[in-house]
Amino acid sequence: MTLPETWIAHRREDREPVGWIEPVGDGFVPYDLLGRPRSPEPIDWLAAEELLEALGIGYLADAYALRTESGEWIRVRIVEASATGIGVKEDDFGDIGAPVSAYRVPFPIDDRLVPLAAAPGPVRSRFL
Repeated sequence: MTLPETWIAHRREDREPVGWIEPVGDGFVPYDLLGRPRSPEPIDWLAAEELLEALGIGYLADAYALRTESGEWIRVRIVEASATGIGVKEDDFGDIGAPVSAYRVPFPIDDRLVPLAAAPGPVRSRFL
């Protein structure tokens, strides 16, 4: 998917991108850097800005679970988040020399990539 033309990029004061805001009816829907809507319904512009700025980018450093083509869940970390796609790699727990598999998932993320705690089944890791 390409970034919808109606999405307006939002950056925090230091110019770091934190998401997008989409006009919907009389309100606005904030989206994070993974393309997830962060409000269940449209809110006012200022509230959308404040929500994205409070959310920040820390969630990008969290562990996630990726469902592979075989249906297995593996523990991964996000290495790239952009409107052209999201790059993840197996979580190597900081071992920069460890051989790991890398994957690409579409933007916005779908149910193949979920926060680790939200994985609906067992999550494998070669490094645990």
